[in-house]
Amino acid sequence: MDFVDLSYLAGVTLAGACARAVARGLPANWQLRLGAALPEQPPGWIWIQAVSVGELMLAEGMLGRLRQAGYRVHVTTGTAAGLELLRQRLPGWDQGTGRISGGAFPVDDPAGLAPFLRRPPGAFISLETEIWPNLLRTLAGRGIPACIVNGRLTERSLGRGRAWLARAAGRLTLVAARDEASARTFALLGAPRVALGGNLKADLPAPRPLHPGWAPLRQAWAGSPILVAGNTVDTEEALVLEAWRQARKVHGDLRLVLAPRQPRRFQTVAAFLEAEGVRFRRGSEPWPDGPGAWADVDVLLLDTLGELAAAYGEATLALVGGGWAWRGGHNPLEPARWGVPTLLGPGFENFQDLVAPLREAGRVRVVPEPALATEVLAALTAGPLRPAAAGVALPESLSGALEKTWELIRIIIPGPS
Repeated sequence: MDFVDLSYLAGVTLAGACARAVARGLPANWQLRLGAALPEQPPGWIWIQAVSVGELMLAEGMLGRLRQAGYRVHVTTGTAAGLELLRQRLPGWDQGTGRISGGAFPVDDPAGLAPFLRRPPGAFISLETEIWPNLLRTLAGRGIPACIVNGRLTERSLGRGRAWLARAAGRLTLVAARDEASARTFALLGAPRVALGGNLKADLPAPRPLHPGWAPLRQAWAGSPILVAGNTVDTEEALVLEAWRQARKVHGDLRLVLAPRQPRRFQTVAAFLEAEGVRFRRGSEPWPDGPGAWADVDVLLLDTLGELAAAYGEATLALVGGGWAWRGGHNPLEPARWGVPTLLGPGFENFQDLVAPLREAGRVRVVPEPALATEVLAALTAGPLRPAAAGVALPESLSGALEKTWELIRIIIPGPS
C-alpha cells in the first residue's frame, strides 16, 4: 500500500471505530451499516450492492439472471428505505429457491468488512456509482472480480476525492457504463476495462400490480382526470400544488397523486398539505374498503415504497420531479412506458441518455418552471382521460441493456457452485 491507500484506510478505520463507540446516537442508516452481517453462504456466492431504493429496483433483472443460472446471491443496501424495500421484494426475487438473501452494506473498514470476507464472494457487483476503496483493494488482493453495472459518473461528481477514487477504479475488473459520457469518465478515472452496457432502467420488468385497496379509489375517481407527480424534491411540491390548483379552475374534479422522492420527507410533505388545507389521504395509512371514502379526497400522498411505477398507469398526465428544483432529474421511463403524456423540468442532467430519445419520439416534454401551470392545463385539455396502455413500446435505442450487461459480466464471474 502507498500513501493514497494508507491515508484512506487510516481515515475509514478511525471513522468506523468512532462510530461504533457512539453508535446509539448515530442516524439510522449508520446504525444499520454498523450492524451489517452476512448469513451463511456457500463458496462462490455473488455480492450485489445497491445503495438505496432506486438502485435496488435496477437490480431486479440482474438478480433474475443470476438466480436462473444457479448462483447464490446476497444483496446489500445502505439505507433504511432500501432495507424496507428489500424486505418487501426478496420473496419475489428469490421465488422460493433459497438462493437470494439481503441485508445492510457494511462500513468500508476492516471491522465492517470482516463478516463478508471470512467466506469471500466469488464476485462483487455494484450498481451505478458505488466505489468503496478499501473493499475494492481487498477484493483485488484476493483476485476476486469486482464490477460496476449501469455505471454512471460525471467529471463534475469526482470532486476532491479523485485520488482515492482513481486508485479504487483502477482495481475494478469491469465497468458496464450506462451511457457514453459515463464510459469516458470511468476510463479517464483509470478503470482498466470499460464497456457500454446501456441503461438498465429501460429493461426493467413491468411494475407489480397495485394492491387491492386501489380498486375503490379507481371507482371513486373514474370520471376525474388524475395528475400523478412522482419523485418530487424539496420545493417542488409547492410548484406542483400551484399547477394543480390552476388546472382545477378549468377541470374542477382534477385529482392529484403526489409521490415525494425521499422517504425522510414524507412527514414534511404531509404537514405542508395539511397547512395548505388540502383534502388528502396518505398511502401508508389503512386504505378504505369502499369508494365513498375517496369521494371527497382530492390528493393521495403516496408515501410508500415501490408503488410509483405502477401508479403512473392511473394518470391522465404525469409530472416527473427532480428537474425543476434540482439539476439531476428522475426516471421519465416509468410514465412513458404506460403511454401517459409526461412533463419534466429542464434539470434532467442525470437522465440525458433517456430524455433525448423519448423527446424525439414525442413521449416526454421538457417544461420550464414558469410555464408548468400553463402546460399542465393544455395537456389535460388535449389528452384522453385515461391514456395509459401497458406495454407501450419504447424507442428501439433504449432496449437491450440487460442482455448486453449480462453478456459482459457472465464471462467474468466464476460459475455457480
